Amino acid sequence: MILHPSVLALVGSALLIGALLLYSAYWGARILERWDLSSGSEVQLGLERRTHLVSTLLGYVLVFGIASLFLFVFTADSLAPLFTGAMCAAGSLKASPYGYPVLLLQIGGFSLAGIWLIVNRADSLGHDYPLVRFKYRFLLAITPVLLLEMMLRAAYFLDLKPEVITSCCGSLFGTGGRGVGSDLAGLSPPLAGGAFVILLAGAVAAGLLFRLVGRGGWALGVLSALLLPVGLAAVVSWLSPYVYELPTHHCPFCLLQREYRWIGYPLYGALLAGSLTGTGVGVLMPFRSIPSLAGTLPAYQRRLAGWSVGLLAVLAALVAAIVAGSQLRIS
Repeated sequence: MILHPSVLALVGSALLIGALLLYSAYWGARILERWDLSSGSEVQLGLERRTHLVSTLLGYVLVFGIASLFLFVFTADSLAPLFTGAMCAAGSLKASPYGYPVLLLQIGGFSLAGIWLIVNRADSLGHDYPLVRFKYRFLLAITPVLLLEMMLRAAYFLDLKPEVITSCCGSLFGTGGRGVGSDLAGLSPPLAGGAFVILLAGAVAAGLLFRLVGRGGWALGVLSALLLPVGLAAVVSWLSPYVYELPTHHCPFCLLQREYRWIGYPLYGALLAGSLTGTGVGVLMPFRSIPSLAGTLPAYQRRLAGWSVGLLAVLAALVAAIVAGSQLRIS
């Protein structure tokens, strides 16, 4: 393993978060098994106190897990000079067979953890724990995914060896190569860019409609969920060449470097957070009929929709500035 401060932090946090997640999942299973709000027994009172503890603990755990996605990518990028052939995080991730699976699992974990936090917040708005069973079933469902990501993250860093010769981003995300990166780079730029712009405009419009009149929540949720994978594909095939002003350069990781003003961090951050908050509105739609949430959940959804619209507007402004300011023109 490479003894780098960020590496040690990520490996240590993976072990700690994994342990806390298992602890929370254990109590989540106990709560599901014995929860009975109509009972005034000592066991039920203990479970009600325990659910507050578990929710608070999980909130901190999952927020740190979400932040670790950006720290992981930053660390992979900073390790690139240690590997022969690597020029950015693309090469560092390729230096171990665990690299890209960890990244994909972290993106998925970001979305799952974010949705759990949104549901947990909605549950706190009701006086009778209306979503307690749903949120703990959801927790038990996503725990294996989150644990797998943490184990593979540790395995990735433990497997890194500086003497490894890896690939550069040009070969990994080149249209003439083989693999998922090359397939994404080979997508038609007008088609990928057009699909992204249409979804982005649709999500913003649905968010504004929901924010103003409380309608279109399902549309916002679906469009926001689709926007994340389509947006990431469009960055590779369509947007990256505008940043580099080179039609053959499709790397999604060089956007995170100083030469390009670290534009990737706000770009990906707005895409991930805007997609998550919009998807959260859709996830909460089935619970609007619960009596204890009828007066509070719509207002919470409107706030989520407002955040989604704001973040996606930032994303749209960044994309427009990149395309308009580039000397490259793609037809």
